[in-house]
Amino acid sequence: MKRALVTGGSGAIGAAICRRLASDGLHVIIHANRNLAAANQLRDELLAAGGAAESVCFDVADAAATATALATLLESAPVQVLVNCAGIHDDAPFPGMRREQWLGVIDVSLNGFFNVTQPLTMPMIRTRWGRIVNISSIAALTGNRGQTNYAAAKGAVNAATKSLALELASRGITVNAVAPGIIESEMIEGSFDGEAIKRLVPMKRAGTPGEVAALVGFLASDEASYITGQIISVNGGMI
Repeated sequence: MKRALVTGGSGAIGAAICRRLASDGLHVIIHANRNLAAANQLRDELLAAGGAAESVCFDVADAAATATALATLLESAPVQVLVNCAGIHDDAPFPGMRREQWLGVIDVSLNGFFNVTQPLTMPMIRTRWGRIVNISSIAALTGNRGQTNYAAAKGAVNAATKSLALELASRGITVNAVAPGIIESEMIEGSFDGEAIKRLVPMKRAGTPGEVAALVGFLASDEASYITGQIISVNGGMI
């Protein structure tokens, strides 16, 4: 049974991805940082449904803590599917953005990508099969007011996705990014009302976490073995 690590697995999109991967027969490792209780609850849900799951807690922005946690996970077997879903918003107009807001978002979304992905790469290479899916954002493709830090972090992840895909293509490992648009989750509450969504999205609705998870599940499958280095947006026609 292949093992899948989903960082940010306790959030709305991350949890949907965990459910999809578990239903596809993977052993899912649900990561959380501050919300371990939610990760544990999801783990119990997946186990009760007959899936294989465990939960883990560490801060992806803390390189040492991440290395320790991943070393423990790798003691039993390689992680062959990695979904980098951990991310935070700390929005502000750029002229008023504090340095802490810039660094905090970069640390989680970009440095966190490195801290998690790099230690797992060589064990994955040895298996000659792997799937890395990075959760990006439409903000990285179009920009968004008040999110210069977030767009910069996710844009850098998109570029890293393409470069890493080239490095790993000959090893049976694909690397892709999924860039959600407006998706029903705690992150959009208070940011987009119904009228705003109808104005911004040609499909006139927000997407669901399950719709993002469906694409991630496909990209993590054998069927997607010839798709790599791609940034695929799930956005209801916004771009």
